Amino acid sequence: MPPSTTPPYRADHVGSLLRPPALRAAREQFLAGKFDAGALRALEDAAIREAIALEESVGLASITDGEFRRTAFHFDFLGQIEGVSAVLGRPPDAAAPPGQAFQPPQLKIVGKICHRRNIEVEGFKFTRAATRQTAKLTMPSPTMLLRGGRSAISESAYPDLEAYADDVIAVYAAELKALGEAGCTYVQFDDTNFGYLCDQTMRQAMRERGEDPDALPHHYVKLINAVIAKKPAGMAICIHLCRGNMAGRWAATGGYEPIAETVFGGLAVDGYFLEYESVRAGGFEPLRFMPEGKRVILGLVSSKVAEMESMDLLKRRIEAAGKYMAVEDMGVSPQCGFASGYQGNPVTEDVERRKLALCVETAAEIWGSTR
Repeated sequence: MPPSTTPPYRADHVGSLLRPPALRAAREQFLAGKFDAGALRALEDAAIREAIALEESVGLASITDGEFRRTAFHFDFLGQIEGVSAVLGRPPDAAAPPGQAFQPPQLKIVGKICHRRNIEVEGFKFTRAATRQTAKLTMPSPTMLLRGGRSAISESAYPDLEAYADDVIAVYAAELKALGEAGCTYVQFDDTNFGYLCDQTMRQAMRERGEDPDALPHHYVKLINAVIAKKPAGMAICIHLCRGNMAGRWAATGGYEPIAETVFGGLAVDGYFLEYESVRAGGFEPLRFMPEGKRVILGLVSSKVAEMESMDLLKRRIEAAGKYMAVEDMGVSPQCGFASGYQGNPVTEDVERRKLALCVETAAEIWGSTR
């Protein structure tokens, strides 16, 4: 099959990578007010160069900075938006049993939001200059600014939620414009809200706070599509649907069926990154709603556990998914990043490397190309 000229690629990854111990320790100290920001930046620069070398060495065509400049995948980005309050939640307990839910950072809208300054542009420029491959920029989905519903949005700042949605769109449009001007052609939205809408317990909690879980997917799709309509020409935008991935823990469970028709059929993204590494994701049947020609990257390799998958297993899983959509429209990746928070998942850097390499090798075996 011919290689794709635009992202996402046959072998891809969600973006975050394990922090080197020195960088992780420095982040801890920085959060405690005991480490200089300039010194932290220098450590990040050096570690990002090493991360890029890792990604290139295994043959990935999309290159990220490993999210090494972030405390959590969404916390730092959203916290830099004027009018957003971001407070770190309780970190995962390393001694807790696997699968225990964690408390994510808490986000509230405390005033009018606006794009007062560029958020990821300088970091992107650094990554782009350090690789000959496609530099990929990950950012939290626009829907992450709707988490918590009406109670998380200041009524004095936004008595009208339509006005709030307009400001969310404007913030993202401004950041995408600045990224496009910096040469960015590949952006990935990381979204947990859609994944939470697959979880029956979470759906009930939404009802109890006055939200309609059947209406929310339509609302979210409308918001994301409005942002995409304003993206720069030549920029591919994909979306990763996540069920939680902090220090190997998860937050939600349930297959994609409750959202599939609306989300798969309605989003104007260039591709999907879907978690399919465990039974918590359900079966492949919801893929029947994918439009023909839409690239879907199946997250069949777990970033949460050290056990290695086999290529034979991945090939069987892709064959099974092929009953519901065309195999030529697929790719393969880990189900999520290896460090959605700076603490990282309970795997080693060697395991991380081998799992990324497995995605590349599997793509070459099945499609004859990693693109």
